[in-house]
Amino acid sequence: MTRFWGILLLVLILSCDNDRTNRNPFLQEVGFRFDINLNLPLYSPLTNTGNVIYINSAEVGTRGVFVINSGFSRFRAFEASCPNHAPNDCSTMTFSGQVATCACEDYEYSLFTGQQLNRPDDGNRFYDMLEYNTSSSGNVVVISN
Repeated sequence: MTRFWGILLLVLILSCDNDRTNRNPFLQEVGFRFDINLNLPLYSPLTNTGNVIYINSAEVGTRGVFVINSGFSRFRAFEASCPNHAPNDCSTMTFSGQVATCACEDYEYSLFTGQQLNRPDDGNRFYDMLEYNTSSSGNVVVISN
């Protein structure tokens, strides 16, 4: 009988799922794949750690993406539309250094982590930047969702 309870407990533990996602209601998660060739002058800033580029293309994300070289041949890519409201005339963010800013409310986000830097303490729920998958091989960085 003890063996039965042990097996039942093991099955219950293994069937639990801790992968809870915080789905952003403001941004659709569109499917795409975009290759960046670091040998091209347009993308060459990404060869240095901490540098950011903005890719403004209808083929990538909702309003384009910010791509940063986060060091050690690792790259991160984030949606350029502000994550805290539906896309509109002022929701495409701009960047300065490693900080992206939404013109609608002047919300700021770290391009190293995607986290909101000036989160208001008003009890409302706020979202961090939507991150896309990246992989690199040689001088090509692939952004996908």
